[in-house]
Parts: sequence; structure tokens; C-alpha cells
Amino acid sequence: MTTEMIDVVELPDDPKTLKHFLAELVESLKEKDRRIAQLTAQVDGLKRRLFGARSERIDPGQLQLGLDAIPPAPAPEEPPPDQPAGGAAKPRSSSKHGHGRGRLPKNLPRVRVEHDPAPEDRVCQGCGSELRRIGEEVTEQLEYQPASFLILEHVRGKYACKHCQENVVIGELPAQPIEKGLPGPGLLAHVLTSKYADHLPLYRQSQIFERHGLELSRSTLCDWVGESAGLLEPIVAEMRRQVLESMKIHTDDTPVPVQDETQKRTKLGRLWVYIGDSEHEHTVFDYTPNRSREGPLRFLGTYSGYLQADAYSGYDPAYATERVIEVACWAHCRRGFFEAQSSDAVRSLTALAFIRQLYGVEDLARGASAAERVRLRQQQAQPVLERFREWLTTQARVVLPRSPLGEAISYALNQWQALQRYLENGELEIDNNRAERALRCVVLGRKNWLFAGSDEGGRRAAIIFSLVASCKHLRLDPYAYLRDVLKRLPSHSIRRIAELTPKAWKETQEAQLLAHAA
Repeated sequence: MTTEMIDVVELPDDPKTLKHFLAELVESLKEKDRRIAQLTAQVDGLKRRLFGARSERIDPGQLQLGLDAIPPAPAPEEPPPDQPAGGAAKPRSSSKHGHGRGRLPKNLPRVRVEHDPAPEDRVCQGCGSELRRIGEEVTEQLEYQPASFLILEHVRGKYACKHCQENVVIGELPAQPIEKGLPGPGLLAHVLTSKYADHLPLYRQSQIFERHGLELSRSTLCDWVGESAGLLEPIVAEMRRQVLESMKIHTDDTPVPVQDETQKRTKLGRLWVYIGDSEHEHTVFDYTPNRSREGPLRFLGTYSGYLQADAYSGYDPAYATERVIEVACWAHCRRGFFEAQSSDAVRSLTALAFIRQLYGVEDLARGASAAERVRLRQQQAQPVLERFREWLTTQARVVLPRSPLGEAISYALNQWQALQRYLENGELEIDNNRAERALRCVVLGRKNWLFAGSDEGGRRAAIIFSLVASCKHLRLDPYAYLRDVLKRLPSHSIRRIAELTPKAWKETQEAQLLAHAA
């Protein structure tokens, strides 16, 4: 940007605003310099590849002269018919396409877990004599520990009367996450964490398991994910119920490609995120097959409170009820002015200078009480907002409405009442970045697993993303949480399902640690 391009009349008169204008200008120039250096390096590299001397290139004729002087290498010996060319003999394995469950590898360590009948059950109901052990029944279960596999052998002792040979009793097998299924809770937690927290698609996990000698197909892992999501769904339903009790909710959405059986290409589904306040610290995802307003309206239901979101018109019916109060996002507003710099740098930087002042007040209010934040905002942010609105109104008369800057100004003025609503309550935030951060797990995962297999797959993803994202927000290990919850869920009362939400689980763990330390 040269000095001839700047109209001094357009610069802000207020010294404080001018100071922030200069700060935005310096940052803009630094970003341009960085981008210029990056593009210059790319152009130089392309020029070297296209026009520069390639020292590694050898004339084919000269290369052949050198090759003729080298004696030919002896032909490799052919391997025996039962040995592959790689060297080591390949062990024979059972048919991959056979029916039924394959045998578990014998090289994995095994842990015996005894399940004997209760002492009162080891008494003969016929003669009253003590039952003696006559054998055992072993049920194999594949379990997972970080960086290793092991096989849990659930050994249920059998007892019978030694006198009358009747009344055989056997130890009870604990309830499992998947009834009569192979995976233990630790293995299920590992698969879920790898896919939804570490963004590792199921087919890659299948390849990793194969390196351990386990043949677990992608379809098998997919079935496990579906069974786990069904088991975890009541927890997420409880989290949703609690989120709707919040004073405020942050929400946003992101597209998800979904396979559609009716057409050859994917369609776009949506994952919506809803985040509760500090007393209801849950991050709940909801899947919809499209972006129609029915999705958020169905989720919100009769919710009453603040809703911080973008300017999506689908929320308007909720605002019309007057139960839901709109809170706009200054990050969305700022983005429009940032992108307008290339067409109108001076005015865009002036707007960014005003917004920088608003965020400066938030920096001062960070860590303060809600009442103190309200006081700081009204004392320091309110005057900035008044000057900014006056500036926006003035510029709206001279800027082309359809230009990038004109659209940014229109967005700000149309959302003005909702943009300044954060002043009235210290629990509200200046932007909706919390929801955007929560969506990163979907955005990062989408680059790896590319698409969801169906609408049902999208709903399952929403369930598990809710738990993984809540664990991340609460700084919990999702694997540890899921492993414990999947172990307890089969026998846990649905009436006490609130005990298994990530927040309640964390509070229980912390209480147990304190009791142990005492």
C-alpha cells in the first residue's frame, strides 16, 4: 500500500482509533510480506524445475555406456513353490471368507478372570451338601490395552453335588457392551477414540490390527461403532436435556458429505453443535440430512434463553417466539471487513481498528466476575460501539452496497442489536468462537474419513462426537472415559444415567482422588 492510495480525509480522527488503525495496518503489511515471500519461493522453485539446469539428469546414451561395462548380476533363485519371493515362508491362515468367528491368536497374553458362583449358591438344594467343582466353562473376550492386545478368559466355574450329581450351577458372566460380542470395553473405546478423536478411519485401524495378527474387517469395526453408539445414546440424550436448561447456548454447523443410495454422488448433511453454559458444560452434536430450519428448531424445542449463532435465517422462528434471545458473533462480523481489505483497504482497516478495541476490553475483562465484565464493557466498549455505528452509518451512504465492504457494513448494521447484546450479561461472550472450535474435530476428521456412509452413520457420529468433544473441553482422556462408561453401561440403571455424563464422571473421579489422598 503506498501513501498515494490513502485519502487522509478517510482516516479516523479519534487518536485511539487511529492507533488501532495503524496496528491493523502493520499486521496487514506483515501478512502481505509473508505471503509475498511464500509465493516468491514457490515461483522460484517452479522456475528452477522448468528452466534451471538439472544436474541429476544423465544422458541415456552415456548411462548405457556405463551399464555395458558392468557384468550382469546372477539371476535370483526361484523360491520353493510353498515360499513367496519375499524370503520367509508365509504362514497359512484360515480362510478370510469362511463363516463364523476365527480363532484368536495364541501368541497374545491371556488373563484369567474367575467368576465363581456365590457361596450361598454352592449349596445343594436337594441335600444341603456343599457343591464341588466339576469343571469350568471358558468364554474368550478380546480386550485392548494401549500398544498391546490381550485375551480375557472369563472362566465360569461349574459346581455340582458330589452325592446326587444334580443341581449344577455356574458362575455368572458379567454383562458386556456387545452381548456375545468379541470386543471388550477397552477395545471399543480404542476404536471410537481413534476414529472420532484421532481422526483415524476404520479401514486404517483394520490395517493396524492386521499388523498385530488380528483380522478385523472394516465392516466388523463399523458394526462395533454402531452398537457402541446405541449404547451411549442415552448419555447424550441426558446431555441434551441439560444443555437446554442453560442460560445461554452456543451453536454452529458444518457440512458433512454423506453417501446417497439414490444417486451416484454424495449429498451434504449437517452436523450442528450446541454448547451449554458453565453449569451445563456439555458439547452436544446433532445430525440433520440437510440445512433446513427444522433441524435447529427441533433440537431447541421450547428452549428459553440466549442463543449465540451466526446470522442464519433458520433461527429466526426461534427468535420470533421471544423465548430465545439472539446474540450475534463479532468474529463473523470482523471476517467480512478482513476479506474486504483487497478492495478498500483504508475503510476496512478502520473497521478492524474499532473491532480491535472491543476485543481489547475483553482482554481486560478476562478472569473477572460476570458483574465486573458488565461494568467494563459498559464503561469502555459502549463508547466504542457508538462511534463505530456512527462510522458505519456514514460509510453506508458512500460505499457501493454490493461491494465486499458494502456487504460487510450491511451485515454489521443489520445485526447491530444482536452484536451489542453481549454488553448486558457478563456470562455472554463477544463471539461464537467456542462453537467454531468445537467443530474442528469434525473438520479435521472429514479430511481423513471423507464422508459418512449414510444418514444413520451421521447420527452415530453425532453421538460419539458429543462425548469426545465434551471430554476435550473438560480436559478428560476420551479413551479412559469411554472405557469406563462402556464397562458400566450394560448394568447401569437408566434412572442414574446422569452420573455417566463426562462432567459428572469427571467430578466423581476428582472426588475419589481427593478421598484417596485423604
